[in-house]
Amino acid sequence: MTFPARRLRRLRRTPALRRLVAETTVTPSDLIAPLFVREDATEPQPIISLPGVVQHTQESLRKEVNELAGLGISGVILFGLPTRKDPVGSEAWNPDGVVQVALRNLRDDHGSEMAIIADLCLDEYTDHGHCGVVTDDGEVDNDATLELYQRVALAQAEAGVDMVGPSGMMDGQVGAIRQALDANGHESLPIMAYSAKYASAEYGPFREAVDVTISGGGGNRKGYQQDPANAREAMAEVELDVAEGADIIMVKPALAYLDVIAAARARFDLPLAAYHVSGEYAMLKAAAANGWVDGDATAVEHLTAIKRAGADLILTYLAREFAETLY
Repeated sequence: MTFPARRLRRLRRTPALRRLVAETTVTPSDLIAPLFVREDATEPQPIISLPGVVQHTQESLRKEVNELAGLGISGVILFGLPTRKDPVGSEAWNPDGVVQVALRNLRDDHGSEMAIIADLCLDEYTDHGHCGVVTDDGEVDNDATLELYQRVALAQAEAGVDMVGPSGMMDGQVGAIRQALDANGHESLPIMAYSAKYASAEYGPFREAVDVTISGGGGNRKGYQQDPANAREAMAEVELDVAEGADIIMVKPALAYLDVIAAARARFDLPLAAYHVSGEYAMLKAAAANGWVDGDATAVEHLTAIKRAGADLILTYLAREFAETLY
């Protein structure tokens, strides 16, 4: 007697058969590598909570991006660590600021062959660690912050960025940035919006990576980032960004929000990105270092799950490792 279920098991019998019928495949071209560039660095600085990740010098960044391009990685997203911080984050729009210098260097190196993206926020540049202007009562001033985001967008555009990634979760940020870009001759520059960015507990290693300590506002960003309890609200946030002109939408973090990724994929037709965040990476590396999981297999499983949920693009600190040894 032949059991119907055996038809499924027949196709699992060998690695080659499993590859033939795989419904989801992750490739290096699906990945965007987050990279950190430090203004005062004379050599790459390891980030303890992100094994294998460093704060780059300008020269080591150029070398890294060249090697990532050779591995088939489609793009990188830059985060800057300036030597000077102030209440409004003015180094974020300095034409000679750390990210703008990096953008010009990478544009010279790669032309249009590599997607060079810049995070568009103020938290790395403010002395209080918030994503915008903080009022005397400790609240983030949404509208005053939008004006600064416009300045950052134009500085990045003039430096040669391929796409901007506003991550501050300010109301109206996509519309304000789109308006500024269009009014200054950058109509063709796309926006990858951090549309559903949650106030997650999994950002700790990232804050070490960018030297950010949040002061005021309760020491967190729960007043403007999304509540992890809410999924329907995420769809409303994404819908607003789409209406304001986002070209790519994003869900952040990824693994604990696969339901949100799937819901966004079902509802919206734009390219969908997901950010496999620092905490997700750090937990994987810690478990693997202790022999509790097979690190390589788990890494592939994580990325496959994110893509299976509906993500077209994945921002991940695993990008180089995946392209070198796991793909």
